[in-house]
Amino acid sequence: MIRRHPLAEQAAEELLRRIGSGEWVLGSKLPGETTLAAQLGVGRSTIREAVRELAGRRVLESRQGAGVFVIALQAAEDWDKVLRKADITDVLEGRLAIETEGARLAASRRTPADLRNFRYTLADRKRAAANSPDDWYIEADLAFHRAVVTAAHNAVLTELFDTFVPRIRRAMTDMLKLDDEHRHRHDQAAHEAIAEAIRAKDPELAATRAREHLSAVRSSVS
Repeated sequence: MIRRHPLAEQAAEELLRRIGSGEWVLGSKLPGETTLAAQLGVGRSTIREAVRELAGRRVLESRQGAGVFVIALQAAEDWDKVLRKADITDVLEGRLAIETEGARLAASRRTPADLRNFRYTLADRKRAAANSPDDWYIEADLAFHRAVVTAAHNAVLTELFDTFVPRIRRAMTDMLKLDDEHRHRHDQAAHEAIAEAIRAKDPELAATRAREHLSAVRSSVS
């Protein structure tokens, strides 16, 4: 994987430090590339890359013909860090938003291939729930839920779900440790009900069943 030049990363951190120290206040315009390059002892291309980095972190904004402006005094926290710190309830509430809408759209857009994927993933989940180790069961469960989201054929929803997966996996591991009776393994009927509503092309029912399932899981850990 190609990584940004370390100098650009260092330049971005120095610009961020100077913004945080009050050298440039909120809404102010940064000096030009040539001036900043001279101050930091780097090339103009490094400054451009550093500015792009901080624009991506929503600290700076480049305005065509006007210059670069400070729009925040500190960088927004990385999404990965937010997810790592999120508790189980926060993760489940995020899943509610993504998967409820995913199920709704899937009921209108599912293809024969999506329906086959439901059959395969539901069968795998049922087998895994019966006697597989927790990590196998978790992967089988995630595969079904991802099948629902991908059946919505919305790239943004799928990407959002995929970014959640590592944190969902950890949340499920924690839930299963607390679940001596394996209640979460025995909710196959709820998953089949979601798939059936999507097969029936009933968007509201699909959304309702997805919401009810995840709400029940949330209630069990709150």
